[in-house]
Amino acid sequence: MVSQVLVKSDKTQSSIAKRGLYARYLKRPLDVIIALVALIVLSPLMLVLGILVRINLGSPVIFKQKRPGLNERKFTMYKFRTMTNERDENGNLLPDEERLTRFGKWLRLTSLDELPELFNVLKGDMSLVGPRPLLVKYLPYYKVGERKRHWVRPGLTGLAQVNGRNLLDWDTRLSLDTYYVENMTFYMDLSIMLKTVKNVLLRRDIAMGNKQGLKDLDTERGSSRHDDM
Repeated sequence: MVSQVLVKSDKTQSSIAKRGLYARYLKRPLDVIIALVALIVLSPLMLVLGILVRINLGSPVIFKQKRPGLNERKFTMYKFRTMTNERDENGNLLPDEERLTRFGKWLRLTSLDELPELFNVLKGDMSLVGPRPLLVKYLPYYKVGERKRHWVRPGLTGLAQVNGRNLLDWDTRLSLDTYYVENMTFYMDLSIMLKTVKNVLLRRDIAMGNKQGLKDLDTERGSSRHDDM
């Protein structure tokens, strides 16, 4: 497991905003161009996946959920649906593991469920590379330094995703997010994208359900709130 990256507390959001030409002028146009080309090239695959999701999991095909993005503004994130709507006798949704089908697991293992997020990139909600957008309910549980992850657009992939993904503990994941925000460069983004392709093809660092062993952030930190939150 990658060593935990220390948060550099002496940097401010304004210094990050002034950091370089890539962050200020090139990253967003490149996101739009690459996302648009990817959507055109992958549109036949996405159409087939949409049909398969409809057949195997029902409607709606697209899963939508509010996530905090740049400056913690909430946006609607799109993904292919991976779970059914099965409920118990009282009308409550069954646990996620019981609703996650074999087909849904395959979508997650291949990361194909995340292809609709390319539309989020075009809209400006997300970037190709950045801290992954987490749940809204986690916002009160970040340490002060960890909130820096929202100083940039969230990404389809990020530094934490290519250094252990969901096998990492929360402190390490969030520390890597902060490190990325403070040190973002074109070469770092390029390296992350290339490593992401490699990890997806080799299906590395993926854990789901009981194998993941990672509690929700609010559950892990809820009983002992940090003084610097």
